[in-house]
Amino acid sequence: MKKLLTTILSLGLAASAALAANPAISATKVSESLDKVKADSAVWSKAKFETVVLYPQTTIEFNDKKANALVANTKGKKAQVAALHDGKNIAIMVKWADKTKDVEQCMSSDVYTDGFAVQFAGATKKAQPLPYIGMGSEGRPVVVHLQKATAKVYEPNGNKDVSTQINRQQTGVFGKELAEFDAKVASLANTDYEKVFVAEGFRSTTEIKDKSVKSNGAMVHSPAGWSGTLSRPLKDEYVNLSGTVPVAIAVWDGSTMGRNGLKNLSTWVAINLEGQKANTAMVSELTTDSKGDAAKGKEAAMTNGCTGCHQMTAADAPSLLGPSLKNIGGYSTSEYLRESILKPSAVVVPGYNRNAHPNTPWYNIEKGKRVSTMTDFSFLDKATVDDIVAYLKTLKSEVE
Repeated sequence: MKKLLTTILSLGLAASAALAANPAISATKVSESLDKVKADSAVWSKAKFETVVLYPQTTIEFNDKKANALVANTKGKKAQVAALHDGKNIAIMVKWADKTKDVEQCMSSDVYTDGFAVQFAGATKKAQPLPYIGMGSEGRPVVVHLQKATAKVYEPNGNKDVSTQINRQQTGVFGKELAEFDAKVASLANTDYEKVFVAEGFRSTTEIKDKSVKSNGAMVHSPAGWSGTLSRPLKDEYVNLSGTVPVAIAVWDGSTMGRNGLKNLSTWVAINLEGQKANTAMVSELTTDSKGDAAKGKEAAMTNGCTGCHQMTAADAPSLLGPSLKNIGGYSTSEYLRESILKPSAVVVPGYNRNAHPNTPWYNIEKGKRVSTMTDFSFLDKATVDDIVAYLKTLKSEVE
């Protein structure tokens, strides 16, 4: 009986792990310029879409009781992703199901918007492990393109033109003059919410406002859901994209109060630029899982006290005691998990919830740097670490 149960457990863990690996995406080389490409551009007919799974972000508990209740049973989302490149620019399209259309408004502070983001690994002086999926890590920057769905928003628009900031019924004009006033106001409306950020770890996120990054993003809604597009140069002062481009994708659902960390996101996904030499090592890392034994890894995780601080299932530690690992297998690479076990201070998650107990801090400050309070497990042998990583890769929600 014990052998049978072990076999069933192993099969179940293996089935879960199979969902973690996303396929590599081929970015078709096209002759058309992609710097202004839109969702309805004919050039997308040349692209090949692949399925990428986006999992609920649960590492840090969001500090909003109502929002947490709305997403308590959120499942992984399947997105269709395709890419193109013209030798100078890369264009990415993301399609995901969302029956409700929630747009940015200026009329209420409790209305949230649908949106999506594409994250790239930033340029570094030497090759190194990929950054942490959540806003990068020290010495390993990321560049994030954020697009939100918007209606016409007039203020604040930065124009400092007080003549257009009054109610049309208070203008004192009628007929043709009122029509001209309405047309002028409409021309000033902001209908695009597109921002670019650079980050090198939590709490380092900085918006790039000097227009040094040239990008073009858009969202289009249909009964089936959203189509989001982004195009940007392959190279600038922040990125140097060639061969194999690692990207991560996130989507927000305004109907469930999604914003900031309340989202679904993917792990790093490999995009191979057609006509260029692929980085086979990176492709292998991002399309295959750890070769460890997940069943043994679960036992090793319990033996070494992982569940004493981390929530892996509902029966484990409280969610605020340490970063939750309930979906860690869905949006973390095997290499990141291995690094976290052996070098816990390499990436420190500082999202310590104000509702957590003050006697259980996630990190301490030493010489001006955050140092994780997690035990350094570098004493574990390689096989055991591989097994734990294999188990962690099975931790993720069902996919809708």
